[in-house]
Amino acid sequence: MTTNTTTTLSTITELPAQSGTPAQHVEAFTFGEAEPMDRSAWYDYRECWIAGDYYEYPIQPAILAKLQISSPHHASAINLKLNMIRRLQQPTTELSRQTFSSWALDYLIFGNAYLDSLYSRTGRLLKLQHALAMYMRRGVKLDQYYMVRQWMNRHEFTPGAVHHLIDPDIKQEIYGTPQYLAAMASIMLNNSATMFRRRYYDNGSHAGYIMYVNDAQLEQTDVDALRASLKNAKGPGNFRNLFLYSPNGKKDGVQIIPISEVAAKDDFNAIKSTSRDDILAAHRVPPQLLGMVPQNSGGFGDIVAQSHVFYALEVQPIIEQMLQLNEWAGTEVLRFAPYVSPVPTPATPMK
Repeated sequence: MTTNTTTTLSTITELPAQSGTPAQHVEAFTFGEAEPMDRSAWYDYRECWIAGDYYEYPIQPAILAKLQISSPHHASAINLKLNMIRRLQQPTTELSRQTFSSWALDYLIFGNAYLDSLYSRTGRLLKLQHALAMYMRRGVKLDQYYMVRQWMNRHEFTPGAVHHLIDPDIKQEIYGTPQYLAAMASIMLNNSATMFRRRYYDNGSHAGYIMYVNDAQLEQTDVDALRASLKNAKGPGNFRNLFLYSPNGKKDGVQIIPISEVAAKDDFNAIKSTSRDDILAAHRVPPQLLGMVPQNSGGFGDIVAQSHVFYALEVQPIIEQMLQLNEWAGTEVLRFAPYVSPVPTPATPMK
């Protein structure tokens, strides 16, 4: 009868002993810490859950806020959309430029944006105030909202007084989710590659080597002088050349054995380029609008034409989504100017 046995990496197998030799062992083992579950994978297994009187987000806003400063391409793509929208917004008595900018930035980062309304005694809308999406929570009664900075520190808004702008999600209808979620792993990979290379340089691994000297012509005084020269090469004036003269010395009497190299064999450039392309694909932003340098002689094409297409396909739909605020308020509190080309021509002057 055949028995199937499973061998793990920690199994130690004893080899048959040869005559007159002790038994030998082969040991295989694992190394490294257990890899925690990625937050983006966790999101696939959960929905909004109730925490007392309100719902929690399907993905924590703190994670999305951290992503904003994790990748320059991700941050630049969001800021580009924000600037194009702010350029067209016209302030009103109820909605100032500053309030609108904060509200729009929340929507682009979190997929949720909130405005608290202040009414007069006669029921007229006086002012709209920005409420930080980072801390806002929607109540079990869906017209009720809370600002929860800590578990015991929360503010309850008047029911129906908060406008909630949502970027729709296919899994739930309580909160919105940003459209770039598919690029979360690429954003974190881009940041991890940069941090790894930074630590690599900070640790000095890129400059490590062993100087091996076995030349019999060198006396102890020569070795001491060589050691002093190497020590003095640190700090200001480092990376200087070193001259060593050894009459009748051997060819391999002095050898430089590198411990590591600047490339680090980690495919840094490939990782950065691939993750960058994923981020740009998720945001659908033409690279020339982000100030990227083309890698080929042909360039990226006409930047003016690209900006017009980007506005029509990406920015204008966001503006139309934001105009829901007027329907909720019952008056025109949000107003946008017509789009004008940023490049002045005789037919289209600079706005």
